[in-house]
Parts: sequence; C-alpha cells; structure tokens
Amino acid sequence: MALTYHNNNSISNITSFPLVPSGSPVLLSTATASASSSISFTSGIDSTYDVYYFEFINMHPQNDSQVFSFQGSTNGGSSYGITITSTVFNANQPESGASTLLDYNTVADLAQSTGEQSLTRQVGNDNDQSTSGELYLFNPSSLIFVKHFISTTQTYRDSDLSQQQNTAGYFNDSANDINAIRFKFASGNIDAGTIYMYGIGA
Repeated sequence: MALTYHNNNSISNITSFPLVPSGSPVLLSTATASASSSISFTSGIDSTYDVYYFEFINMHPQNDSQVFSFQGSTNGGSSYGITITSTVFNANQPESGASTLLDYNTVADLAQSTGEQSLTRQVGNDNDQSTSGELYLFNPSSLIFVKHFISTTQTYRDSDLSQQQNTAGYFNDSANDINAIRFKFASGNIDAGTIYMYGIGA
C-alpha cells in the first residue's frame, strides 16, 4: 500500500489532504412528501461524488408509532433489498423527565439482512410529531469495497419523548453500484416532510 504524504511537515501549514473529499455539499435533488407511500432517489447517485448526503426534515407519518427506514438498490430502483449489516443505539428523554435511557438497540440492528434499515423507532403522528435527521452514504459506486453509511436522527416519539438514534453499517455488496435509495415508514404514507440529496467531494 503506497504512503500518502502531505504537502509540508507542519499540520498548521497543511493546505490540502490528498484523497479526502473537500468542498461544500452540492444540492442534487429535493423531494417533498404529500401522502406519499415512499420517497425514492433513483437518479444522480453515481461516481460523480465520493459521498452522498441525505437531509430529511419533519417526516410525519400517516399512522401512529411508525419506524422510518431506508434501503438501497443496484438496479435504479426496480427493486430494493441489498444485504445490510449494521449497529444501532438510542438515547431517550421523556417529557416527564423520568426514565432516561441510553441503550444498544438489538431490534433495529441487522446482520446480513435484506430488510429495511430502521433510522428511528416509533415516530408519533400527533400534529406536532415528526422525525428529522441525516444519512451519509460513502462511495456507492465502488467496485472494490462494501458501501458504508452513517445516520443520526432526532424523533418526537409516540410516547411523548425525545429520542436520538445513531445508526451505522454497510451494504455488503462490493460487486455492484448502489444507484438508488428509498425512504419509507413501516406502514402508511409519509404525510409530510422534505428530503434533500447532496453530493460531497469529487
């Protein structure tokens, strides 16, 4: 493996880091839900950028107590269900201030599963309840490595508590491009919410 050398010997004077994505995120696509069964991004995910960043804001479910999730596709969205291995943990704070919790979520993590990867637990459907967060997908066009992802969400849950979920893992496919991503609730429509897709690093 070849070594990478920076352009001088002092960290304070370094002006560039070879092989590290740089530059501001470039907005590629915007999707706004309105009683939508799912939101899919089926174009624009290719080798142009090293990282694809999704920002979802106030995703509100039709039905109460719904998990918000995502999956990937290697055929432009014709089908979804790439094998995933992941790890998940949550931090909770109820409105009452009682029973705070930090726990590893064995319900949401996946081990070589083609199911949906949850990004939240039970999102409430009261008028003021929703979930917001972000998802990073790294080098989805690599034909050498698996495709890593990291997500952080903040949810106003059905049981009136604030919950942060941290999800990370990889699509265990090194032979195919991932070229589409779908977001959905476990059941019912996405009543409202907006998702932005950005490209980072060229």
